[in-house]
Amino acid sequence: MDDQNKNLILATALSFLVILVWFVLFPPEEPSPNAQPPELPVSSAPIAGSSTPAPATATTAPSAPGATAADASIEDMGRIAIDTPRLDGAIALAGGRIDTLRLKDYRQTIEPDSPEVSLLRPTGEEHAYYALFGWAPGGSLGFDAVPGARTPWRVEEGETLAPGSPVTLVWDNGAGLVFRRTIAVDEDYMFTVTQSVTNTSGATVRLAPYGLVARHGLPPDLKNFFILHEGLIQMADGTLTEADYDDIADYPYDETLGARAEVTPVERSGWIGFTDHYWMTTLIPDQQSAFRAVAKYDARRDIYQAEAIMPARDLANGETASSTIRFFAGAKEWETIRRYQNEEGVERFVDSIDWGWFFFLTKPIFMALHWLNKLIGNMGWAIIGLTVIIKAILFPLAYKSYVSMAKMKELQPEMEKIKERAGDDRQKLQQEMMALYRKEKVNPASGCLPILLQIPIFFSLYKVIFVTLELRHAPWILWIRDLSAPDPTSWMNLFGLLPWDAPGPDSILYLFSIGALPIVLGITMWLQQKLNPAPADPTQAMIFAWMPWIFMFMLGHFASGLILYWIANNTLTFIQQYTIMRMHGYKPDVFGNILASFRRNRKANEDKPAGGRTKGSGAKK
Repeated sequence: MDDQNKNLILATALSFLVILVWFVLFPPEEPSPNAQPPELPVSSAPIAGSSTPAPATATTAPSAPGATAADASIEDMGRIAIDTPRLDGAIALAGGRIDTLRLKDYRQTIEPDSPEVSLLRPTGEEHAYYALFGWAPGGSLGFDAVPGARTPWRVEEGETLAPGSPVTLVWDNGAGLVFRRTIAVDEDYMFTVTQSVTNTSGATVRLAPYGLVARHGLPPDLKNFFILHEGLIQMADGTLTEADYDDIADYPYDETLGARAEVTPVERSGWIGFTDHYWMTTLIPDQQSAFRAVAKYDARRDIYQAEAIMPARDLANGETASSTIRFFAGAKEWETIRRYQNEEGVERFVDSIDWGWFFFLTKPIFMALHWLNKLIGNMGWAIIGLTVIIKAILFPLAYKSYVSMAKMKELQPEMEKIKERAGDDRQKLQQEMMALYRKEKVNPASGCLPILLQIPIFFSLYKVIFVTLELRHAPWILWIRDLSAPDPTSWMNLFGLLPWDAPGPDSILYLFSIGALPIVLGITMWLQQKLNPAPADPTQAMIFAWMPWIFMFMLGHFASGLILYWIANNTLTFIQQYTIMRMHGYKPDVFGNILASFRRNRKANEDKPAGGRTKGSGAKK
């Protein structure tokens, strides 16, 4: 086997290895199944409202209720409807918990008749997820003296929770403590829960107000993708903490709390909750008061909890105490979250969006993209506009690289002569090449500068497109109806013309089942490569020749918005480089080079006899 065939096999093997490694590191997003797996069974446990004694410090919130037969009676206690311009749902009078919430502005799929996104769900349903508020007892006070998860609240004021129309619930424990809870909601996603207790028991009592968010089991749409954080998110005195669900389940076991837990004292301001890909629930105590942030996991009942527990207070006979906590439950919209941060004092709330390690790039890239989208009215054209801006910013740095590439192209004939003279002597080849570069004052490495500059921008834009809500279900033109999803077409069924479906994610052929947009990407990368000088080493040259098509498959199942950016970037780079080459006297003939290469290959094949050796090679029979 000659060296050329060995190099070809090596390049092919390396190419497929790169593809496989890439798909291990960057797996395509799998579509959500229609039917969710059943929730793990849970067993009964002490809950709020039982007679279980509390610690004297009153810093332990009651555990969230598990799913039991008693949930049927919870529904019998009734509900209060939630109806805002952006939310609909209900508050269960059993426990006074916010446990049903749907987002009116967001659908589960791109189809207009698709169901609304469901954020919160009551116990008894799969993947129950809800917010609960109350008072943790301290001293001699027992859990039966304070409202719990199944306390039968009574409506004192209000019928439907809406902006400007709060509802007030009341519960009398029959032993001299009267509890009230007023719940208000704004036009977006922020609830305000004000709790009060009046003491006429004849003695001083000790209580600590709290709020908690409980999640039964793992989320049904958990991505488990390393570029995205899903799980606990917490801000404590300016320090952001993120913990995956696996991390929470590995917390040390706390005997006092009866669960695996981590407790963080917050001296001044902060918040705690759970974040999903696009949605979030967050407890926000008074931003000028201390509290304890608790994250815990009850393995026996498979429940994750995020809690905010305010300091305990002593309430004398005849006094009334109150406490207010806000509860965000909705979409992670940048403008909405930023307004809560800037206008309502929620410290660093915009950092609840997962900007990643390159936040110094992802934040300005997103803000520019957001501004262009508002200006143009289409996120696809906004991505193209952002590409133009990025190329304009980088052009002064890239100009010298393009000039160097033009000179390298001019030196191609001389380099070919050096290759012929050096033959198989690699050392002589490298020495003469370096001498030529010094003589002509050309730096062959300078052509890598634009690529090196593009790498962090590429990954930052990938992060923005994958993580931010604004790209979700955003259409561009024609068949691209969701820029956050891969191109839905495939060449394997002629882009929908043939009467069969393209291979799905479960098929090995899915790697090669790419759509029209990735194919255009491969073509633009190939055209751009034709303007670059070929490497002196034949193996390197062969690998570089494969690269456009390798990347075409590697990126084939990435978000369409990212593919669109890369196509626009390649096209602009080609135009810039082509223009600069012509300005410096070199006239690239891309398609002419293709035809010339085709003629050379055809002639070489014609000169080969059936045995594979060229005529006149002196081969012996």
